[in-house]
Amino acid sequence: MRLLLLALLLTPPAIASLPEARPEALGIDPSRLARVEDAIARAIGEKTVPGAVVLVGRKGKIAMARAFGKRSVEPTDEPMTRDTVFDMASLTKPVATATSVMVLLERGKFRLSDPIVRHLPELKGNGKDAITIDQLLRHRTGLIPDNPIADYADGPEKAWSRIAELAPTRPPGEAFIYSDVNYLILGRLVEKISGQSLDQFARATIFDPLGMVDSGFRPVGGPVDEPTPLARVAPTEPEGGKMIRGVVHDPRSRALGGVAGHAGLFSTVDDLAIYAQMILDGGQGPNGKRILSPLTVRAMTDPGSTPEGQRRGLGWDIETSFSSPRGSLFGPGSFGHTGFTGTSIWIDPETETFVILLTSRLHPDGKGGSPVALRAEVATLVASSIMDVSPRVVERSAVVPAPSAPVLPAIRPVDCGIDVLARREFRELKDKRVGLVTNHTGRDKAGVPTIDLLFGAPDVELVALFSPEHGIRGEVDTTVADAKDPKTGLPIFSLYGKTRKPSPESLAGVEVLVYDIQDIGTRYYTYISTLGLVLEAARENHIPVIVLDRPNPIGGEAIAGPVRDADFASFIAHHALPVRHAMTVGEMAKLFNAERSIGADLTVIPVEGWRRSDTFDRTGLEWTNPSPNMRSLTEALLYPGVGLLEASNLATGRGTDTPFERLGAPWIDDRAFAKALNELALPGVRFVPVRFSPRERQFKDQECKGVQIAITDWATFEPVDLGISIAITLRSMYPKQWQPEGFLKMLADRDAYEALLSGADLSAIRSTWDGELAEFAKVREKYLLYK
Repeated sequence: MRLLLLALLLTPPAIASLPEARPEALGIDPSRLARVEDAIARAIGEKTVPGAVVLVGRKGKIAMARAFGKRSVEPTDEPMTRDTVFDMASLTKPVATATSVMVLLERGKFRLSDPIVRHLPELKGNGKDAITIDQLLRHRTGLIPDNPIADYADGPEKAWSRIAELAPTRPPGEAFIYSDVNYLILGRLVEKISGQSLDQFARATIFDPLGMVDSGFRPVGGPVDEPTPLARVAPTEPEGGKMIRGVVHDPRSRALGGVAGHAGLFSTVDDLAIYAQMILDGGQGPNGKRILSPLTVRAMTDPGSTPEGQRRGLGWDIETSFSSPRGSLFGPGSFGHTGFTGTSIWIDPETETFVILLTSRLHPDGKGGSPVALRAEVATLVASSIMDVSPRVVERSAVVPAPSAPVLPAIRPVDCGIDVLARREFRELKDKRVGLVTNHTGRDKAGVPTIDLLFGAPDVELVALFSPEHGIRGEVDTTVADAKDPKTGLPIFSLYGKTRKPSPESLAGVEVLVYDIQDIGTRYYTYISTLGLVLEAARENHIPVIVLDRPNPIGGEAIAGPVRDADFASFIAHHALPVRHAMTVGEMAKLFNAERSIGADLTVIPVEGWRRSDTFDRTGLEWTNPSPNMRSLTEALLYPGVGLLEASNLATGRGTDTPFERLGAPWIDDRAFAKALNELALPGVRFVPVRFSPRERQFKDQECKGVQIAITDWATFEPVDLGISIAITLRSMYPKQWQPEGFLKMLADRDAYEALLSGADLSAIRSTWDGELAEFAKVREKYLLYK
């Protein structure tokens, strides 16, 4: 085996990497990118580093991959090559160790909240019992950065026993202390749970599946005091009269045989590019092999509750400002890591860009220069070269000026109906006494509430406010009482209390009704029910209605699910609509007014700039939670599916931090349930076993077992198919425990429900509503306002 490894490293292979493209084809200014060469040449000239390899990737392709200077200057000169193998030092932590931990997490072997002593009982005592796996990954255990090297003098097992005796210097969870000890423990965890050494497990689950042919621990093998001078390995520094080459530089890792959770990995720039692209692609490698789920990748790069200045993900350093000493790319949302030997990787999901800079800064004398300034300059140059992102990315650069190349918008800005109305100087409301149906989502694109805009508009008299479910501020999750607006002094009439329809008394003196509320595109989300009742009240009281339109946040193209049966008419099923209707509130108002024969005097002020294919993230508008449990666009897209199930005896994430992104019950086997759902291979979604205790509603304060739901492809994901498939699986696996009666309430279609009870599959159940959905599509077409 040692001879085989030696032969592989002595023979330059064909580089396995991402495809390459001209920088301009990737939205990068090649003239600015070329300045990276000047920065590295200057660092080499100043003897900060003897040489370097840099790779810039964007949108799945390589824009730049170059080697500079020398790989070795002692004992002989060797030119740097792109395929040089570097000692990754602390890049081992995220790339090998944290990723291995997350692979095991997905397999259901533990939870991040588990105390580490549950899996490594030898760590018990000395204040460590409360340390969790999450805290180890984020460096929040309170353990010291490094234990003495003397602790390793008597072999690996004795070294481990001395690590086990360490006590935190701060209470676990209280503070960030970057610690190699944390990742030594995590490496041990991987070995204990997997039954393999860390290098074997990482090779089998990460490097081999991704095709990272030059990545691994101990590239040389053999005695530590006899390093073999391999042709492609960058040497570090001399020791005992010999240059260290192919043996890990970190002394603690070396004492453990070259395999440890904090250091020991060797790799190349092209292998790291494959890994970085896998992270950007939500856990799927460029070769199509999936290593992690998108949910897990998101968890790795989420700083959680770590405070400003200490932002750490699960293995990653999370950036919060552009001018980081580590040299990040674009600020919030970007992440990366560095290594003591002079290695670094930084990834920016917003621009789909990553920068890898590999040096062997300790060569040739062990003194070396600091590559921090070089990392920052290279990152800034790359940032300034990107042409098709918002100008804010480059305006914050302190190293180079903003590019002269044109900057194209990454999104298509949208003006909502209120923005259009304000631009027209509220002429539709001039000299009118106005009643406003709204809540906290009624606001212009600058965030100014519609209430304030109409109250302050000249020649407009705002006289009454009407609030839907969840109240005028969107904070109430029960019935809503009438109130008085503390800012304007206006009466607020509840449309989700004693009455759900404006009464003649509440409309007294109102000359025009304005409706401005953000919907989410699902039949049983009640804001459109309020809209329908407002239209009826307006017609009965001879008051015109103006609807200020807003985009459908989950898109205006895909309609799905059964059309409501007539006998299921209710406040959560106001009209015969499918579950996912793909209409805006303005379009819905037109449909209600005509199809329900209301005949109100209706005006819709359309959105400008919105396309039916656009979801909310393409609008440039700020997300405001439409209701207490609708906290993200992801949850809005999941709601047509997961919402179907919430009236049954399931916890659907309400009372947790991620409503509608998780689902479970005490009687579910989380691993078996996740496995069964994943085996359905539904497009664009994956399932991870999870346990949680909701703080409200079904199973309040009880441990529920179930799944966390991750959308992997927005273009192919259909939430209604998700909801039906989950119901089918529950019916199959838990026929006695799952009570489907509440599912019928939300489905509102007896044929589909009976098909479910009879054991029909997804295709057969969908066929029960195909005809009625086609009929609805024809009706809907008459009221559409946008292309």
